[in-house]
Amino acid sequence: MISAEKGSSSMMMNRVGSSILFTINGNVYPTGYYNVTINIGQPPKPYFLDLDTGSDLTWLQCDAPCVHCIEAPHPLYRPNNDLVACKDPLCAALHPPGDYKCESPDQCDYEVEYADGGSSLGVLVRDVFSLNYTNGVRLTPRLALGCGYDQIPGASYHPLDGILGLGRGKSSIVSQLQSQGLVRNVVGHCLSGRGGGFLFFGDDLYNSSRVTWTSMSQEFTKYYSPGIAELYFGGKATGIKNLISIFDSGSSYTYLNSQAYQALTALLKKELSGRSLKEAPEDQTLPLCWKGRKPFKSVRDVKKYFKTLALAFASNSRSKTQFELPPEAYLIISVSTDLTP
Repeated sequence: MISAEKGSSSMMMNRVGSSILFTINGNVYPTGYYNVTINIGQPPKPYFLDLDTGSDLTWLQCDAPCVHCIEAPHPLYRPNNDLVACKDPLCAALHPPGDYKCESPDQCDYEVEYADGGSSLGVLVRDVFSLNYTNGVRLTPRLALGCGYDQIPGASYHPLDGILGLGRGKSSIVSQLQSQGLVRNVVGHCLSGRGGGFLFFGDDLYNSSRVTWTSMSQEFTKYYSPGIAELYFGGKATGIKNLISIFDSGSSYTYLNSQAYQALTALLKKELSGRSLKEAPEDQTLPLCWKGRKPFKSVRDVKKYFKTLALAFASNSRSKTQFELPPEAYLIISVSTDLTP
């Protein structure tokens, strides 16, 4: 997924090597999440941050001291005294309009909540991020991040140092880098079917002629949303329409609403009727699983039985832009070597 904002300043136009590249670790299954390593502080220390295009704020579990912190791969972040003031525009961007009160003028308090029920409470600080352009040039910008001293784990809990907020708001790391003239406001990631991948900020790492583009919605501006989608199966319309779609790297799986999910699974079952694959209700990895005559080694063993899914987004032209999901993108092999979507 690649997203770009218009209106980049002229400061960035002539920069050379203006992209920043990170290695991604993790997978959809069995790990269930992706993260990158970023060095923060003086001296710089490494932290594993979960990627989240669905939220803006980057935060670390913080020894401020910590009221409630969950298990972390590294020692808690020790903040400096560079607090972000309550009246700072970055602080205002973290609060809903009309619900922004400065009870402590010298600091910016925040609270973020996530769809899985998790949350982080803390204060906003500034610190040095040690980053590298793809041409080898090192940069050390001071960026705002959350010092999280009270975390509640969500349903998708796992040990983490913090969250890398990549959303569209002013407080996201990409927006802050863009405002300092360091990169264009473009974020992209490539995830391998074998796990891992890479994340980049900036626009000089891809051939734009080989990218399928679609506009982001002006209605759902808080998220990377191409707007309303229609579901296709095997190149044909399913009749499943009006799906509000959001690109969210913080979610391990692609989710459909209940009605669309039931309709899609019905199509899959119909397609597999009479085939050698049988449903495996004893495998509880996901709600729907299949097994074969012998254990599966990879999705390639059964790819011929499944068709490509696609989400079609309305664009400015008469044609629709399609985001294709081949079988490898919506099937996994469980630890029981069964197949599950």
